Amino acid sequence: AEAWAAIIESEMVRGVFVSRTEAESTTLAQALARYEREITPSKKGAAQELSRLNVLRKLPLTCRFLASIHGSDIAALRDQRAAEGWAAASIVRELAIISHVFNVARREWGMESLGNPVELIRRPTIRNERERRITEAIVWQQDAEGNWTAESLDELQMLTRVTESEDLPDIVTIAVETAMRRSEILGLQRQHVDTKRRVAKLLDTKNGSAREVPLSSKAVAVFEARPVRLDGRIFGMTDDAATRAFARAVARGRAAYETGLSWRLAQDGLPPHQVAKHLESDTFLVDLRFHDLRHEATSRLADIYPMHELARITGHRDTRMLLRYYHPRAEDLAKKLA
Repeated sequence: AEAWAAIIESEMVRGVFVSRTEAESTTLAQALARYEREITPSKKGAAQELSRLNVLRKLPLTCRFLASIHGSDIAALRDQRAAEGWAAASIVRELAIISHVFNVARREWGMESLGNPVELIRRPTIRNERERRITEAIVWQQDAEGNWTAESLDELQMLTRVTESEDLPDIVTIAVETAMRRSEILGLQRQHVDTKRRVAKLLDTKNGSAREVPLSSKAVAVFEARPVRLDGRIFGMTDDAATRAFARAVARGRAAYETGLSWRLAQDGLPPHQVAKHLESDTFLVDLRFHDLRHEATSRLADIYPMHELARITGHRDTRMLLRYYHPRAEDLAKKLA
C-alpha cells in the first residue's frame, strides 16, 4: 500500500496521474444511456442505432463497470452471438457500437485511463457480397377463360405485373436504370431532378457525399410521368414501405410462377414428387432483394462506363469494390494494343 501510494504521489507531482474513479464507478448500462442522449441523435442512422442499443441493454454485461470489462468478455459476447445464429455483419455492427462507447468515454468523458476491450479481439469476417442478377423464364399464366398461355418474362417484368403498389414499378425502374440506392430514390425531390439535362442530384447519400447521376431515356420518362406532389418529393413511400411492397411482390410473383410451372409439368406427365423437386431447383424470383437491383444496374453500367466514371455514378469511394463488375475478355483487351 505504501509503495502504491508513493507511485500515485509521484505521478501527481509529475502531472501524469490519471484517475480511474469514474471508469470504475460507471456501468456499461449508464454509459450506453449517456451515449444515446449525447452521441446517437447526431448520427445519420440514429433510428437503427437506437434499436441496437435497446438490444445491448438486455445483456448481463451492461451491469459491469467499464473498467472491469476485458477483451475476453467481448470475445465471449462475440462467440455467443455467433452461436445464436447472428450474421457476421450484425455482430460487427454491435461490436462497433460498444467500441465507440469506450472511445467516447475515454476521449470526451474524462476517462483517460479506460482501455477499449473491443480493439483487443478479432472481429468476424463479413462475406456478404452478392452476385444476384436478374433472370428470365417462361411464365405460364391462365386467363379469365381458363386458357393457359406462355410468355418470356424477366423477374422485374413479373414483379410489375403482380404488385398492388402504384409506386413500386417506377421505383424498380429507376433503381435498375440509375444504380441508386433505395433511400436515395425515395429521398429524391422534384427540384433536384433535371429531365432536360438528364441528371438527378443526390444530396443525402450513404457516404455523405453529394453526387449527380445521369438519367437514361427510360428514367427520364418515369420522372416526367410522375404526378407532382405538394411536399416536393417524387415518391411518397418510406424505405420500410418500399421494402415490404417489394417483398410482397416477389412472394406473389413466385407463387404465380410456381402455379403455372406446376401445371405445365403436370401436362408433361411428371408425377407430383418430381414436380416438387423441379420447383426446388428453379431459382426464378428466389432470394431476390431490393438491393440486388443496384448490383444489376451497376453490372449493366459497367459495360458502358470506365471504372472512374462508374464510381462517380454509383458513389463508390473505393474503386476496388467495382472490380467485380468488370469482366473484359483477353481478346478485347488485346485489340486495344498497338
